[in-house]
Amino acid sequence: MLIKLMLGKVASIKIERKKNIKKKKQTHRGFLFVSCLYKLRSNQTHLLSGFSVLAPAIFSLSVQAATQTTGQMVQFDIKAQRADKALIEYAKQTEQTVVFSYELAKQYDANSVYGFYTQLDALEALLGGTELDAVVDQNGLLSIKLKQINRNDNNMMKLSAVSAAVLPALLAVNSQGVNAAEEVAQEKIEKIAIVGSRVAGRSVEDLPVPVDILSAEALENTGQTEVGRMLQSIAPSFNFSSSAISDGTDALRPATLRGLGPDQTLVLINGKRRHQASIIHINGSVGRGTAGTDMNAIPASAIKRIEVLRDGAAAQYGSDAIAGVINIVLKDGSEGGKAAINYGQYSEGDGETINLDFNKGFALGDDGYLNTTINYRDRAPTNRAGLHGSCQFYGCTELSDGTLLAGDPRELTADRDTFRIGDADSQQFGLTINTGYELGDGELYGFITYSTRENESAAFFRHNANAGGNPVLQDNDATIPLGFLPKINTTIDDISYNFGYKTEFDNDASLDLSYTYGENSIDYTTSDTINASYANFLRYDQGLSAADIRTTIPREAYAYGMELSLQTINIDFTQNFDDYSLAMGAEIRTDEYRILEGNEYAYRDYDTLNGVSIYSGLSGGVGSEDASGGSQGFGGSSPASSVDESRDVISFYVDAEAYVIEDVILSGALRYDNYKGFGDTVNFKLAGNWSITDDISLRGALSSGFRAPSMQQLYFNNVSTQFVVDTNGNLVAEEVGTFRNDSTLAQSLGIPKLKEEKSQNRSLGIVYNVTDNINVTVDYYSIDIDDRIVISDRLGKGLSTSLDAALNSAGAGVGQFFLNGADTETRGVDFVATWNTEGLGGTLDFTLAANFTKTDVVSLFSPAGSSLETVKVEDIFSAEDISIIEEWQPEDRINLSALYQRDDWTVNLSLNRFGEYTVEDGGRQTYGAEILTDVKVNYFVTEDLSVNIGANNLFDVYPDKNEIGNSRSGTIVDASGNTVISSSGVFDYSRRSAPFGFNGAYYYVGAEYRF
Repeated sequence: MLIKLMLGKVASIKIERKKNIKKKKQTHRGFLFVSCLYKLRSNQTHLLSGFSVLAPAIFSLSVQAATQTTGQMVQFDIKAQRADKALIEYAKQTEQTVVFSYELAKQYDANSVYGFYTQLDALEALLGGTELDAVVDQNGLLSIKLKQINRNDNNMMKLSAVSAAVLPALLAVNSQGVNAAEEVAQEKIEKIAIVGSRVAGRSVEDLPVPVDILSAEALENTGQTEVGRMLQSIAPSFNFSSSAISDGTDALRPATLRGLGPDQTLVLINGKRRHQASIIHINGSVGRGTAGTDMNAIPASAIKRIEVLRDGAAAQYGSDAIAGVINIVLKDGSEGGKAAINYGQYSEGDGETINLDFNKGFALGDDGYLNTTINYRDRAPTNRAGLHGSCQFYGCTELSDGTLLAGDPRELTADRDTFRIGDADSQQFGLTINTGYELGDGELYGFITYSTRENESAAFFRHNANAGGNPVLQDNDATIPLGFLPKINTTIDDISYNFGYKTEFDNDASLDLSYTYGENSIDYTTSDTINASYANFLRYDQGLSAADIRTTIPREAYAYGMELSLQTINIDFTQNFDDYSLAMGAEIRTDEYRILEGNEYAYRDYDTLNGVSIYSGLSGGVGSEDASGGSQGFGGSSPASSVDESRDVISFYVDAEAYVIEDVILSGALRYDNYKGFGDTVNFKLAGNWSITDDISLRGALSSGFRAPSMQQLYFNNVSTQFVVDTNGNLVAEEVGTFRNDSTLAQSLGIPKLKEEKSQNRSLGIVYNVTDNINVTVDYYSIDIDDRIVISDRLGKGLSTSLDAALNSAGAGVGQFFLNGADTETRGVDFVATWNTEGLGGTLDFTLAANFTKTDVVSLFSPAGSSLETVKVEDIFSAEDISIIEEWQPEDRINLSALYQRDDWTVNLSLNRFGEYTVEDGGRQTYGAEILTDVKVNYFVTEDLSVNIGANNLFDVYPDKNEIGNSRSGTIVDASGNTVISSSGVFDYSRRSAPFGFNGAYYYVGAEYRF
């Protein structure tokens, strides 16, 4: 459920009067983490319900109308800190209105409150041991006072004496005291807001761009254990597609926003730029040719909330922020914590998952905190492969009706369950530390994130009758007689750390200086494999017998590794003036990328030299003479393909925001970036919000943006085996070379260096507060991207003489290149509606969120002046390449969720609709829309211990069965005509794109203890 962070129509400060309030802004660098906070300052004496209260600085925290919820359990996460800050957190987390003296409250230290409490108990615990007390008058105004205040006045009651049954009645009384609070509010107000603006002082409704705030509770209620799946469940504009037998993509899925590429969304941690994953998706999957961020490297239990800015923001945050920005905010509690365990499996009995979480906050004296999280997740593989219907052994004969007559008797008893198609086997350990300490006039802060993940996925099965991958030896049988299924083992290590210091000055200015380092590495090891050419080497060069070859040939090899790191230094200055706010800053960044060579056995072709077979004519007609080089399933990378490159970036920005006229906010940003390699770029953003009435606002933005070529797109190169559909519809193996643009081959073709993508973003939206409890937002967006970086089709010989010569010299059958080769247009609409009400003896929160998006490739072009210019553009970019961009992700996503809370029970029900999508893979198939049902029930056994049970995809929904791009299909009969096997192929479901996977229903149970 989305948190509705809005200016509610509350008692103390009514929106109806806001036109009389002079608006003052306070600037804040990066993402703004507090919402809808009013800071009232006054040096006048204020009469509150008959009491004269000196209020040199009064805060009124106005989030949403207080309703009849004060007696219900609320989850709190408030660290021990200064009382004024603690009360701000209390107001946000309870959606209550609180009035208090800033100068008074800041003199005291509040206690931590962590866990489930009623609002009244939480406030009493928060202020325990201080001289502060909470009172509520007959008009329902909640205030913080000194305990010495006379309690005999009939208009004032101690909050702890007010029961949940009495308080609603008080809140319903006339608002004379409330109006008095308004008069104080009219003196000076500062609002602190959230995302999409560098200026503190904006509620989400005030912002000119749409923002989703996803709480830790909302993430947990999905029942998912991976952050990527959690986001997909509650943010319809976010897609986290699955694929199978796609090498590293099986272990690190592409995450996208608004149907664009994984590399067109910027990810931040605590407002700091996050490094990308080192992998680049080069096989046929969503995001082919791109490199995104590993969304699952951060344990979900370490996350306080996730903020999703759904608008272009390159002028504010730099490269990649074309589709939007995702900011992950880490937990910062100084006390309390939790330990949790979750176990589940799929309805097919596989995919068993155990997830263990431990989170604990520690106080660093009176002025700091250190919050740490440890997570361990063990997920067993799933398998939804069909049966192997083609002949695995030599000697089959095709009959007139197309069936195959078995020849080798082993064919009759061969194992037909030879493939593994589904989720990879995975084990992950994660550690996160987030800390802050008040030092001098500011705060010293930092974080550390670390994760290591072991994955094992499968490649294509190599059967007996596979001369290239399983060569025949001198005894006229294959090296591995019954065939083998190569496994791709990946180790993904991810680490980042940040430290910085932010200080605020007396003149409403602040300065933030920080350093961030991040690195992601992936190592590939291929197991249960062979280097087929090495079998011939052992036979002809070493003179080994067939039996000795089978016992001697290595079955495992380290293929290669990749590392990508990012270092960032940021300095940000903000200054507030009476009528506007200004922010400016600079960023220095260094990107580094390395490809580490594999073992010789993983990449070498032992029976071929300079394209000529070494052992030609030596077999005597029995067995193989020339087999495939490199480890089968996932080949290695040679020293010639090793990479060690770096790139420096320097950026400057300026950002301003002001009320140009009453109820109209205008903001502007300008950013300059200089990249080593392609030069500089300047981008802008103009945005505005117009409060037409107290309940209706219009918002819109116009911006330019860019995305610099990723380090992987600039420097990745290798030769790999890819299985593609040929012109006859058969799936065949090809040795495909991916060549960097500064390689000898690319230079001989005249392929230019990559330059940045350029974008133009336009958005227009409306915010409508239908009632106090119903909020609706609708936003239209338009994203045009020029010079989009795409990877070409697999270009083979015969297209041009210069290309033929280049491929021959490189020893590759086909080649693919990264090119600025497409212009695209994306149009879409986001819709979010929330309704908070009461019913069935508890509270009900409904959220309806939807995304409708369509991307079109409007222009394709080849590099001018290059040898590829003579090749037809449709040969350079195939129909499949275009389909990946336009059609492989659903054009619509709709989520309807309901959260019901009553006493110790919480029930979350969610319906997720995944719209139609089309895959082109040798043929075309449109997969129908599906609705998945998720449910989770949580019960508090004690105040601290809870248990839960739930299901994701409760009704076991699968995507449509696959009809294209299949493999190993066929019908085999024996000599008597009896059917041995009949199968449509091993890919029952599309291995290219599956928005919600194809595993079926997942059931789980869990327990959590809070302390």
